[in-house]
Amino acid sequence: MSSFRVPIAENDPVKDFRAGSPERDALNQELERRKQQVNDIPLLIGEQRVTNEERFDVVAPHDHRHVLARVSKANTDDIDRAVKVAVEAQRQWLDLPWEQRAAVFSKAAELLTERYRPAINATTILGQSKTVHQAEVDAACELIDFLRYNVSYLQDIYQHQPRSTSNVWNRCEYRGLEGFVYAITPFNFTSIAINIAAAPALMGCAVLWKPSDYAALSSWVGMEILLEAGLPPGVINFIPGDPVQVTEQVLQHEQFAGLHFTGSTEVFRSLWAQVGRQVHNYRNYPRLVGETGGKGFVFAHQSCDRQSLINQLIRGAFEYQGQKCSAASRAYIPRGVWQEIKDQLITKTSELSIGDPCDFKNFMGALISDRAYQKVTSYLDDAKTSDEVQVVIGGNSDNSRGYFVDPTILLVNNPNHRLLREEIFGPVLSVYVYDEQDIDRTVELCDSASPYALTGAIFANDRQAIDKLTRALRYTAGNFYINDKPTGAIIGHQPFGGSRASGTNDKAGSYLNLTRWMSTRTIKENLLPLTDYRYPYMG
Repeated sequence: MSSFRVPIAENDPVKDFRAGSPERDALNQELERRKQQVNDIPLLIGEQRVTNEERFDVVAPHDHRHVLARVSKANTDDIDRAVKVAVEAQRQWLDLPWEQRAAVFSKAAELLTERYRPAINATTILGQSKTVHQAEVDAACELIDFLRYNVSYLQDIYQHQPRSTSNVWNRCEYRGLEGFVYAITPFNFTSIAINIAAAPALMGCAVLWKPSDYAALSSWVGMEILLEAGLPPGVINFIPGDPVQVTEQVLQHEQFAGLHFTGSTEVFRSLWAQVGRQVHNYRNYPRLVGETGGKGFVFAHQSCDRQSLINQLIRGAFEYQGQKCSAASRAYIPRGVWQEIKDQLITKTSELSIGDPCDFKNFMGALISDRAYQKVTSYLDDAKTSDEVQVVIGGNSDNSRGYFVDPTILLVNNPNHRLLREEIFGPVLSVYVYDEQDIDRTVELCDSASPYALTGAIFANDRQAIDKLTRALRYTAGNFYINDKPTGAIIGHQPFGGSRASGTNDKAGSYLNLTRWMSTRTIKENLLPLTDYRYPYMG
């Protein structure tokens, strides 16, 4: 036996897809191929690929008449069988030496760097309406980074061992959770969806993966990558279906050991309540890990760099149509600064091109679904009729072909308005202009206006102001940025997660998240026999 070391984790370089580049040609070919076919996506339970009569369609959000895939829905028998298969598969999976588990996910990362890169990017562009750059940094680079860094973190965790003495050898065994983990994944980040299922599996858990209906196509590509990398049958079981039905049935099983979730705050709270009501039925206390909503803020100081503020607001608010829980959704700007940047901000926002993300000239695509479109446009309708809101630019929408909403900037006069409090999840930036002498009160408003605490950014060049704002806004964000937009956390650099109504802050992309998927056994081995039961004081 030997002590092994995994490959050094490095972030995958972002490809720029310039005209004439090999990666652009390969992606265009894959896009055209995918456009011409309708994938049948099955369930995967152990080795068995299950096709059911009841299915749902995956459509292109920017062209909702275009069906990309038809996905089988899990029924009650499927779910029960998936639980049984997962529990049985874990026993053999956990018995594998850790380096064998690590090798599966290391291989998956390398398969993704070249062979599967066009497929994961193309299905994310088509199925989730991401531009080529947004797909590349998410579905390719971030997923590769997740896989590489998680393997490295696994090695570091396992090497952490307790102290021993001359006659006692102490050690810790890091076991996967007994039972199975239920993974519920979102539509907006392909990398997060696949990692939510993969991270517990790496740590020795068995997983039931319920993908988002809207991202089932790219999620299935991720499943195929893991299978080709050598993931044994039953370790991750792919069970798309009705979210309420699947969840209620899964949470009834005594072997339910953990929930790995990214989605809305309301859904996570309801899941937490369900688990609490049934906790007496479980073999173990389940681990609940959730990354939920956000109301990312930008707080500008009068010493800020104006041009940087303008550009970071545009990227932070409007990339991927604002469908990031970390998006810049509200901004607090000094009156003098606002007067200086307003016209340029309007001009640059008006230049943003919207349309089919397969056209690489576009900066934005469509919202994910009609439900998302109706939600965002309802906020815009309210804004247009409110005496407390002024539409600075945008506010228009069109769902005749795709779910398109123009990038919108709203000037909000009431600091407690719902536009500064509630998560919209669309390309809407609400701005509150404050007087410089009211900065302390405005900081308090920024802290208290919204229940979320995921991401936030401050813009200032005055070092005393940076220090003061950083301390005053300590609990407003789990990911805090200085002179940068509140989006774009990089694996290995900025572990991601928030608290308050934004989740459990278990920091995806770091060792902290992985420790939630293991149960530690401490082993003490006495190396010398005990020759007398009596203690010295008894003499």
